[in-house]
Amino acid sequence: MHFPPRRIPPLGPPKPSARQRALSEWRGIDTAPLEKAQASRGKPVADVMPAVLNRLGLDRRRAEAEIVRVWNNLIDPNLTAHAQPTGLNKGTLFVTVDSSVWLSEIVRYRRKEILDRLQHGFGRDLIARISFRLG
Repeated sequence: MHFPPRRIPPLGPPKPSARQRALSEWRGIDTAPLEKAQASRGKPVADVMPAVLNRLGLDRRRAEAEIVRVWNNLIDPNLTAHAQPTGLNKGTLFVTVDSSVWLSEIVRYRRKEILDRLQHGFGRDLIARISFRLG
């Protein structure tokens, strides 16, 4: 029996494709190593997404939206009709009140109760203080 000679693949780097050869000739440089290095830099989306979301501040925005929702459920409806949270910055919840009478009522008699309820619901890290302002 006669077998054809066995072909052994050459050792070393693979031969460049026709595209790579044409680009190398046109550019005057061999770009294959650079293209290979760039192609291997890809990362799975699951590895990249948390950092992207963190940069966009979506967690903070979601927490702010949750605060507004919980505000309307935890706080007395008479009070929520006149005061609404408008922002959160570095642990301070900003609440806008529609009249000076309600502002005085809240600051004098209800500030501590509101802060305690919100801290119980969200933790002292997220809401450390409340700032009420007329708006």
